[in-house]
Amino acid sequence: QVQLVESGGGLVQPGGSLRLSCAASGFIFSSYPMTWYRQAPGKERELVATITSAGDSTNYADSVKGRFTISRDNAKNTVYLQINSLTPEDTAVYYCNAKVVELFKFKDYWGQGIQVTVSS
Repeated sequence: QVQLVESGGGLVQPGGSLRLSCAASGFIFSSYPMTWYRQAPGKERELVATITSAGDSTNYADSVKGRFTISRDNAKNTVYLQINSLTPEDTAVYYCNAKVVELFKFKDYWGQGIQVTVSS
C-alpha cells in the first residue's frame, strides 16, 4: 500500500532553516510528480511546491518563491523541501502528496503531516 512518511519538522527561530523529507513506498515513485502542501491553524490547506517525476521542473506558491526548494531523489524514493528564511507565517503542518493512478483513476495519498513552528 502507498505510504508517505514526513520527517524533519520542528521548532525554529525566525530566519532559520529546515529540511523536510518525505519517504515514499508502495508505488513507482519515479513515475509520479510529488507535491508539498501546508495547513496553518484556521486556514485551508495550500499548495507549497511541486516537482515533476524526473525532478526537472518545479513550481512554487508565490509566498515561498526564493525561500523554499523542492527536490527529489528517485533512488531513495524521497522528496525534500528545503525551507529557508522562515517567518512565523510559515508555521503550519506540512504534508507531502502523491496522486497515484489506481484502477485508471488518480487517487490522492497524504502523509501524516509534520509540524513546523517558527517562533522566537
